[in-house]
Amino acid sequence: MSSQSHSVGIVQAKRVDFSEPLTLKNGTVLPSFHLMIETYGTLNANKSNAVLICHALSGHHHVAGRYQENDKYAGWWDNMVGPDKPIDTNKFFVVGVNNLGGCHGSTGPLSINPQTQKVYGADFPVVTIQDWVQSQARLADYLGIESWAAVIGGSMGGMQAMQWAMDFPDRIRHALVIASAPKLTAQNIAFNDVARQAILTDPDFHNGFYMEHQTAPKRGLRIARMMGHITYLAENGLSLKFGRELKEDAYRFDYGLDFEVESYLRYQGDKFSNTFDANTYLLMTKALDYFDPAADFNDRLDEALNSVKARFFIASFSSDWRFSPARSQEIVRALIRAQKDVSYVEIESTFGHDAFLMEDAAYMKAMRVYLSNIEV
Repeated sequence: MSSQSHSVGIVQAKRVDFSEPLTLKNGTVLPSFHLMIETYGTLNANKSNAVLICHALSGHHHVAGRYQENDKYAGWWDNMVGPDKPIDTNKFFVVGVNNLGGCHGSTGPLSINPQTQKVYGADFPVVTIQDWVQSQARLADYLGIESWAAVIGGSMGGMQAMQWAMDFPDRIRHALVIASAPKLTAQNIAFNDVARQAILTDPDFHNGFYMEHQTAPKRGLRIARMMGHITYLAENGLSLKFGRELKEDAYRFDYGLDFEVESYLRYQGDKFSNTFDANTYLLMTKALDYFDPAADFNDRLDEALNSVKARFFIASFSSDWRFSPARSQEIVRALIRAQKDVSYVEIESTFGHDAFLMEDAAYMKAMRVYLSNIEV
């Protein structure tokens, strides 16, 4: 089924305000906060058909549909969410949320600090996956949802789905964890640190208070995104798409653009640096680094998952080397040891880590089959 058909149509974001304080994992207390959300479909009478979509590092609440008819791009998972799509809005009430610390409308570094009446900037506290789940639980309360039919996420979003199952076992019936991992490897932490160093050492960073200087560390953010983007793709996928194709007919013999792949990466870096906040990027990568639910259980993931009641769907992609299939299989084995219900699929793909965003027939079918069997 084409991603261009069966759209949720024109959508509108909504800001939800929370006046009760939220204590974060690091001990900081946010006196109040707000989350930006979008919803698709209709909540049924007993509120049993709600699905939460958790986004990855650079994602946000705009999951599906368009804000205007002439918008060039739809929401980031529009191929997955909509009427008669795998996450079927004829059946489910779907909620997309921008995480706390984000830069797309939720309380974060771009927000006003109520204590100083200035933009938070670097003063916004470091947040964790657990903090996001706690704030999302407040959102569920606001919506009157006692239990999610499913919490679904790819990459960092999958970590949130896992955390939901551990922190609120009675409030989630299915956890769909896609292209994710039980914790980052040393290599992944290293990638994140190099990306952060590109931002932190940008002369326009100003210790995180760049807005006060009417500037932004775009060079650092651009480099961080370019490097990150390489890790989201597969080598064979890049080779198939670009190979060693030149921009012109001969080498330039300078440091400009020789190859098409260079042009592609610079375009991606420029686009991202104009739309994303550097402090948010720092926060999101740290949240990824800190995620390690087994750490409090003597590195036994099965013990960390012992209290979960949700059924799990785990999906990985053959060419994903950032969060390889072996990492998903670690989660599967831990769930089996904990005697939990789990389904697993590994999809053959050339798209690397970004495959969870793509319209792959086998992937879409697996998602559709699993979700069609969820009772609401």
